[in-house]
Amino acid sequence: MATKTLVHVMRHGEVFNPEKVLYGRLPGYKLSALGLQMAERAAQYFKNNNLSLIVSSPLERAQQTAAPTANLHNLKPQLEELIIEAENVFEGKRVSVGDGALRDPRNWWHLRNPIKPSWGEPYKKVAQRMRGAIFAAKDLAKGQEALLVSHQLPIWIARLSAEGKSFIHDPRKRQCSLASVTTFVFENDSLVAVEYEEPAADLLKDASKISGA
Repeated sequence: MATKTLVHVMRHGEVFNPEKVLYGRLPGYKLSALGLQMAERAAQYFKNNNLSLIVSSPLERAQQTAAPTANLHNLKPQLEELIIEAENVFEGKRVSVGDGALRDPRNWWHLRNPIKPSWGEPYKKVAQRMRGAIFAAKDLAKGQEALLVSHQLPIWIARLSAEGKSFIHDPRKRQCSLASVTTFVFENDSLVAVEYEEPAADLLKDASKISGA
């Protein structure tokens, strides 16, 4: 019989970001009150799962999201740079359409190649490091389940890569909402399916529309 292993990759909860900037890898951005609720909701979602490993991006918002689930399962989260947020030259700036940095012609050079993308870490690099982390978690949790807490863009790129799809996409159409769970299903060493759930779906209606991940 095939050995089934699940690697759940969860996006962190809502972040307190009143300035509406793209916070990226900047330190000090933590969960909002609603984000903390989302983290608790995730813990209840995974309450009866057979988790043997929890891994978190080193950024504060990811660690905070992982904490309730880790406490419930008596596991200590491992910090992993491979699942950190993608690099972006617009960190710390407002980047909504027609606002902030995107209105300044001096920044338009960074938008010259959306396929790469030219404003940040190449999608191929993001895919490679996320794949490395997911497959490493699969090996460590063999026959059980692992939880990785990461960020929207890396998770979405990992999914596109797993499904053999192009990395070119509209960021507004990513299926990776706050505190959502994208699960990579393995049989032995083969990836056989990708699943998606939103444990905090009822809380999302209260979430502010934010830039960043």
